[in-house]
Amino acid sequence: MSFFGAAQWTKDPLAFPPQSVFDLIRKSNFSPGADLLSGLTVALALVPEAIAFAFVAGVDPIVGLHAAFIVGLITAIFGGRPGMISGATGAIAIVLVALVAEHGVPYLFAAVVMMGLLQVLAGVFHLGKFIRMVPHPVMLGFVNGLAIVIFLAQLGQFKTIGADGDMDWMQGTPLYTMLGLVLATMAIIILLPKLTRAVPASLAAIVVVTLAVSGLGLETPSIVDYLRTMTGNMEASLKGGLPQFSIPSVPLTWETLRIITPYAVVLAAVGLIESLLTLTLVDELTETRGRGNKECIAQGAANLTCGFFGAMGGCAMIGQSMININSGGRGRLSGITAAVVLLAFVLVASPVIEMVPVAALVGVMFMVVLGTFEWSSLNIVNKVPVSDVFVVVLVSAVTVFTDLAMAVFVGVIVSALVFAWKHAKVIHAFTHWEQDGTKVYSLRGPLFFGSAKSFSELFDPRNDPDNVVVEFEHARVSDHSAIEAIDNLADRYLKLGKTLHLRYLSPDCLQLLHKARKLVEVNVIQDPFYHVADDALG
Repeated sequence: MSFFGAAQWTKDPLAFPPQSVFDLIRKSNFSPGADLLSGLTVALALVPEAIAFAFVAGVDPIVGLHAAFIVGLITAIFGGRPGMISGATGAIAIVLVALVAEHGVPYLFAAVVMMGLLQVLAGVFHLGKFIRMVPHPVMLGFVNGLAIVIFLAQLGQFKTIGADGDMDWMQGTPLYTMLGLVLATMAIIILLPKLTRAVPASLAAIVVVTLAVSGLGLETPSIVDYLRTMTGNMEASLKGGLPQFSIPSVPLTWETLRIITPYAVVLAAVGLIESLLTLTLVDELTETRGRGNKECIAQGAANLTCGFFGAMGGCAMIGQSMININSGGRGRLSGITAAVVLLAFVLVASPVIEMVPVAALVGVMFMVVLGTFEWSSLNIVNKVPVSDVFVVVLVSAVTVFTDLAMAVFVGVIVSALVFAWKHAKVIHAFTHWEQDGTKVYSLRGPLFFGSAKSFSELFDPRNDPDNVVVEFEHARVSDHSAIEAIDNLADRYLKLGKTLHLRYLSPDCLQLLHKARKLVEVNVIQDPFYHVADDALG
């Protein structure tokens, strides 16, 4: 799915022509029937991931399943992006595992409550709009890295418990059976849409492969086998009850606050970054517009609820969102269906879902990987600046080896530094003389820390006349370094007994000036007004 609008970048969401086997994204209109079926498909895919992420966090599987239900339901009803799926995620689990290991599960629930509060505040103060300032190369690196992460996560399903009790790679018949079922699942997903789109291909593939395994008596791990392997309990089951309200049993002290605050801040940041990036991705795929601030509030409300109902919290899930969009899910009904069906599996239908082979879900996720990865990025080296290619690769690598939030932070910082470096030499000036002998410098370009030195080199105080005017109609004073550059320039003219005048400063630039404002004459009547960001974007 391309985020680039330049001519070199294809606008096809998967960078392949429509007849490609990787053309997974369907821009069909909202349909209640499609939403119901896609929601069922997503529910099947949510179960093993919720279990896996619960194990990563060091909590009982039901804690992850309840989180998938609560977060999925609340965000589907109240969120800012219909069609996006939320639930228990690995990004959240990775942060929680250290807290659980050191302080116990009750502190997890307390941290999730604070996480939810912070996310609600982020939405109330309209911070969601700033996700639209993430550069396109960072977004591209994000989806590529995430595709790799999803792929690597599926490889763990090809392991089994060895004679020594350790997890070993499958070999022989079990491996060949697993691979065959994965390929069969992928083949159905690719070929079925060519015959009919009445049924989501992913759902059909899961049902067909499950029936084939059962009918042929094939020996291959099912979801319940995976659960029992992970827990070491051969009697383990997905069956459980409804989430129960409970206030986290932690001391209401400053020490508790000190313990949970760092985790809550990281959790809130990770959850919102992943959710808002996924929102932007779904916007691109569906050619519609989500509401970032509303999504922040919904995510926060969902995590608040999780903390008080014994669940581990979560955020948007790009893999499941891709499955939903691919299966035709566009409305809120798809997310609601996924959450309700997941709870139904836990309450009454666990024997049915426990039969599903892990291989079928791995095949679905492999197709998600193919649809998520931006294949056109393999051919961009000679089409975009080298710095953009570097950012794409860097963000992809950081996503794989650390986490999504860190990758985005690194990508934004590097992109900003590259931008500053490129624009440091952009600033220049045109000069002309007025009838009274005043020399006018008409400035062009941004004045900021990177261009301050170049700015100072544009002027010749010693040879200039007694009156000099600098026009900022086509320039912008951006930061403290720019103010200092103007101050220093004013001092240079003042020491020579000359006067420096500034014209066409915008009101916000004028507020930044301190000493220079007192030394120069400023024409405020014709000053333009600039907007950096608008809350309506959220």
